[in-house]
Amino acid sequence: MIVLTIDQRRSRSSEDKVQTLIEQANATVPVVRPFQRTAGDEVQAVMDDASEAIRLAVMMAASGDWSVGLGFGQVETPLPKETRAGRGPAFEYARVAVERSKNTNAHLAVHGPSHEATRLEAELQLTACIVSKRRATAWEAGTLADEGLTQQQIAKELGITQQAVSSRLSAALWFEANRMMDEAAYSLTRQLKMLGES
Repeated sequence: MIVLTIDQRRSRSSEDKVQTLIEQANATVPVVRPFQRTAGDEVQAVMDDASEAIRLAVMMAASGDWSVGLGFGQVETPLPKETRAGRGPAFEYARVAVERSKNTNAHLAVHGPSHEATRLEAELQLTACIVSKRRATAWEAGTLADEGLTQQQIAKELGITQQAVSSRLSAALWFEANRMMDEAAYSLTRQLKMLGES
């Protein structure tokens, strides 16, 4: 299982964003146990979809508003209905990771029972740093690309040239970052399967 622990940054000097995160994440992200406030400005959820967990972790960290810990491993079953009542190594790993994430430029850390966690953390930290530097115009073009539109279609939709679309996607390392997240998700899925078999 995957446990995400997400803590709001600079919470004492800004508005509480936790409830909005909980509502949006639970409405859009597939979870095994829902996002819940665990303490103060922190939320936690249990997931089993590596791709969704990784994308959410990267986007939350890249926003600059959140410190994100991704823990993976075993959990005590059956899982209680309340996320915050869950126990097991994955919860402990997520706790270690979120605390460590607060001292990184990427605001993201990964912890788990294998050395694979170290490589995953390096990949996701680099990806989060890349994503954090994207401009609004890159998001505009990239989101349409993720929906399956061609660069020509994106250009028409945005009223710009195809060359401008290509430039925006290239400057944002859009496809490269997506590929990194896809590869990280594949690796994490493989780790979860191995843990399930052991």
